[in-house]
Amino acid sequence: MTLEIRLREEATEELAKAASWYERQLSGLGQEFLDMALALLESIPENPTQYPIVHKVVRRALLPRFPFGIYYSIEENFILVYGVMHASRNPSRWQDRT
Repeated sequence: MTLEIRLREEATEELAKAASWYERQLSGLGQEFLDMALALLESIPENPTQYPIVHKVVRRALLPRFPFGIYYSIEENFILVYGVMHASRNPSRWQDRT
């Protein structure tokens, strides 16, 4: 059974802000970031335990080519995404959400 992905509102906002920032840097780059992030989000349910635990029960999946991680936990019937954050950000930003 494939688990449903649920994003916290903060994660959705972070994803949109990052895509917007990349688009301002180079036309098309924001869409490329978004495409990679969405592909990674869609792949997580196929094997949710493949990514390492980085805090308590929270796992991190790293985006290829971009210095961002998707922070999520495996719940009973779904996957909860806490944040989509730049690797240099203070981890307390997503840890406070768990």
